[in-house]
Amino acid sequence: MVDTDSGWDGRGGRGSRGTRDTGGTWGMRGARAADAIPDRGVAAPDRRLALPGRRVAAVSLVALAALATGCEPGTATGAPEASPPARPTQAAAPSPSPTAPVTEDAKPRTAPPPSPSASTAAPAPAPDPTTVRPAPEPSTAPAPRVLMRTGSESDRVRELQARLRQIGHFGRNPTGYYGSVTADAVRSFQAKRSLPVTGSTDEVTWQRLLAMTRVPKAAELRPPTERPLAAPDERCLKGRVLCISKNSRTLAWMIDGKVVSAMDVRFGSEYTPTREGVFEVFWKSRDHVSTLYDTPMPYALFFSGGQAVHYSADFAANGYGGASHGCVNVRDKKKVAALFGQVRTGDKVVVYW
Repeated sequence: MVDTDSGWDGRGGRGSRGTRDTGGTWGMRGARAADAIPDRGVAAPDRRLALPGRRVAAVSLVALAALATGCEPGTATGAPEASPPARPTQAAAPSPSPTAPVTEDAKPRTAPPPSPSASTAAPAPAPDPTTVRPAPEPSTAPAPRVLMRTGSESDRVRELQARLRQIGHFGRNPTGYYGSVTADAVRSFQAKRSLPVTGSTDEVTWQRLLAMTRVPKAAELRPPTERPLAAPDERCLKGRVLCISKNSRTLAWMIDGKVVSAMDVRFGSEYTPTREGVFEVFWKSRDHVSTLYDTPMPYALFFSGGQAVHYSADFAANGYGGASHGCVNVRDKKKVAALFGQVRTGDKVVVYW
């Protein structure tokens, strides 16, 4: 749009207000006046003599036109034509602001000019440093020391079992042997207290258990049996007798009708049942190993062929979940060891329901 008060012609040239041509062409009146001089009655000189004057007039007109445009110089006569400089059609890419936030992926690179909408788009917000949480570093603290695990056998294991029984995690009498039943009880305790569930008793688990329980009494550590003793068979009331009840699954060592000691026992499976009746101890073997099954039978008291009363590590570990091959298994090693020392060859054995 042409500003009629400024003298701007839309191309960049500026002239005097009094000689502005509303048609948009500057200097044309002066050029026509120069060309009209010969037509006012002045005799035209020889065309060859007037040629230099015309060239001077033409050059003057070119110079006057250049002055009228004001900003773009014309091409010199006789010089090769050069393409006019291209005018920019869009805004140049804005230089990055020195206060713009720098992110990890702001690497130096040559980027294409932004699209027209890019100059108006809001910059992406920088991440709030207060919400970025660093990844936790792996713990370098040493694992707590393990005090008892599967296969351990000691008085402390017996105490562990008694304490677990006080708070309902161990459902039988202590045996002093750390088997799968004890490991399951420890796992149950650890899970309920949000401790690492390993089944092994480490220092943390042990201290937590001590804080929740009391010191077990002697009867809790070494109860006579897990179940009440059955009424003794009348054949057990005289002499020295190993009185073994399949009904109560207990063994009572009796002398003249009085119980000296009692212990839990288990028997053979339906395919290898423990024989019933009245027998005698005919052989004692402290560190016996079965020649048929190649399994240890410590403190064996043989009473009927290959069947004997002996300690069973499997019974201590797994309880009544298993069975023997016909022997009478005892799971309390100390009790059966004491029994082995007291029983003599020829003492009576009574197995009954």
